[in-house]
Amino acid sequence: MSVPDKRAPLILDLDGSVRDIGAAERVPLQDWQERLRFSCSRKELRRFGEHIAPALAQPHGMVLLGSGDFHHLSLPLIEHQARQQRLRVVVLDNHPDNMRFLFGVHCGSWVGRAANLPGVVDVHVLGIFSADAGSAHAWENQLGALRSGRVHYWCVDVDTSWAAKRGVTTLHSFASPEQLLAEFIPAMANDQTPVYFSIDKDVFAPEVVRTNWDQGRFLLDDALAVISALKPRIVASDITGEVSIHRYRSLFKRLLSWLDDQPQPSMVEIDAWQSEQAAVNRALIAALA
Repeated sequence: MSVPDKRAPLILDLDGSVRDIGAAERVPLQDWQERLRFSCSRKELRRFGEHIAPALAQPHGMVLLGSGDFHHLSLPLIEHQARQQRLRVVVLDNHPDNMRFLFGVHCGSWVGRAANLPGVVDVHVLGIFSADAGSAHAWENQLGALRSGRVHYWCVDVDTSWAAKRGVTTLHSFASPEQLLAEFIPAMANDQTPVYFSIDKDVFAPEVVRTNWDQGRFLLDDALAVISALKPRIVASDITGEVSIHRYRSLFKRLLSWLDDQPQPSMVEIDAWQSEQAAVNRALIAALA
């Protein structure tokens, strides 16, 4: 296993939301925002992967993708890394990102696809506090990925009793982040599989940082504990969850965004929240360096 040296972060700048993180390589990609944000076709995602391949081929550190609306762009990043070595994917996220979606790839549907990539052993999603993993939304989850053991949910205060009734044994629920980490970290202690590490900052409680999605209960120290435990094996990483607003030209995307009830912060709030985001980004980048 080859762990990269300390290298500057790579910003795939789709929405102009990543601020004040120090030295970084910034790739301007805002022409792609309307096509990719929230959801896109599989063909469009392949084209994007091809477009960013030269940037990924250069030495770099953590990749920053902007808003959590772009979390499905982790797919081409994971695919790029999985061509080089066998991987376990660990995701910090308030949502499973393993929901059914019939119209291509969605920022809430990409995990099941990641688990099926050649070279990916499995995907562990930590910090889920969202009702997406609860009984009321059980039917929306991609159950095949869960039953196969390729996807694991690690939830905080979510009723996952529905899972056993549907033949799913990969859902783990805990009363607090501390209890979750007390189970997850020892479970990974003797594993040597290289790790791709992805963070959506909506995993954090609102007092840590604000995003434009509903948020979880992790504190910054919880994320740092996971990084510390996995760091010797982390070979690549990305981060999303910046806050930005985009007015879709696509009526379909406007409808999807409305159905997901995304908060609409004011420009004053966005400026303040982006400053908080930058401080959290710097702490996470330093921990992963």
